[in-house]
Amino acid sequence: MPLDQMTDEEIEADGKEMSFLDHLEELRWHIIRAVGSIFVFAIIAFIFIEEIFDVVIMGPKNPDFWTYRMMCKLADKTGYADLCVKKLNFELQSLGVSDQFTMAMTSSAIIGLCFAFPYAFWELWRFIKPGLRSVEKQAARGAVFYVSILFLMGLLFGYFIVSPLAINFLANFQITPEIKNQFDITSYIGILVTLSLGCALIFQMPMVAYVLSKVGVLTPKFMREYRRHAWIVILVVAGIITPSPDIYSQVLVALPLTLLYEVSIIVSGRIERNRLKEEQELAKS
Repeated sequence: MPLDQMTDEEIEADGKEMSFLDHLEELRWHIIRAVGSIFVFAIIAFIFIEEIFDVVIMGPKNPDFWTYRMMCKLADKTGYADLCVKKLNFELQSLGVSDQFTMAMTSSAIIGLCFAFPYAFWELWRFIKPGLRSVEKQAARGAVFYVSILFLMGLLFGYFIVSPLAINFLANFQITPEIKNQFDITSYIGILVTLSLGCALIFQMPMVAYVLSKVGVLTPKFMREYRRHAWIVILVVAGIITPSPDIYSQVLVALPLTLLYEVSIIVSGRIERNRLKEEQELAKS
């Protein structure tokens, strides 16, 4: 019987009878389906790669990009004219014979990963879930949804906020006007991908706090005690991923990270309260 048509009891019973090689075989098929979904989306992305390059990948390069328009509006309201981005002083070039084709393939694969992430994670979760106890399954309900939502939020934050700020600073930074900024396309895409996917991973902070709290490694008391230290680390991280010396840019990045830390405290606190409640119920019985 297919795994998705079995009850939890049947899965648990079946899991006890499966050998180590059977588990590896099952894991192999989950991985194959996950990779297959990425491959399908990558093919679709490759078919429309020209439109994707013009609109998505090259978007942060153009002064009329959504983020830059919002920054200009913010500059008008605050009177801080330096916030407005009117020109990005750099050109992109392809140095290698196969660079454009390689970038098309690489970009398609990354876009395929982004679109297929919810399904790919769901496939891996289907393999992990039968090994959990019923209480753990109950506690982990909605894991795929929350991980996918946080991944999407982080990806959008990295693409629309962090990447444009970093690209704008690096593009307009010049030691001397005698040196023109002509960047390799691989370098440009590398920054865009690294910052976008990096933020997608950083936004998993509440889920990491959830897991660590479940295993007893992390407590809300610990997170509250070191809140100020965490704020300093967040400011440092914001300064690293937004190399612009502009304090507004760093604040724009630091605020969501601080919010994620506070959400992680709430999540950890909820786990601790549930654990104490269960211990009290066991003590009474």
